[in-house]
Amino acid sequence: MTNISEVTKVESNDRSFKIKAGVFLTTVAGISMIGGFSRTIMTAKKQDPAVFENVKGANVALLEDGSRLAMRALGWGTLYSIVGVGSFCYACWKLSGASSIDDFKLKIKEKFPQVPKNNPPTSRTDFDGLTDLLKYLSTWGKE
Repeated sequence: MTNISEVTKVESNDRSFKIKAGVFLTTVAGISMIGGFSRTIMTAKKQDPAVFENVKGANVALLEDGSRLAMRALGWGTLYSIVGVGSFCYACWKLSGASSIDDFKLKIKEKFPQVPKNNPPTSRTDFDGLTDLLKYLSTWGKE
């Protein structure tokens, strides 16, 4: 029987695994953006359906201004999030005093507690269904 940590190490070093993970995350992010934008448009349409139904010159200009505003907000939000997260990560890197990624991992392992690996679970892990799980959770800790 193979050890789970050995399988994870092999997979995480595999280039195709990293590409698949990147594609998956990009797909999830894209679907989330499309869903959020669609929901916002539908909410605006429910609040003021006349703007979307009567397409005249003034309404087209109003919709165009709204889309420009949305794109500008998206651009600024993206910039702020990238700069903010990048600054935070850079500050953590510099405060740790690490010179390489391996050195950084070692310093983080020293400062934070280690999660024990390969310990068998001490409680029940198999359930027949959601009802069985909820019954177990409702009585858990009372025994």
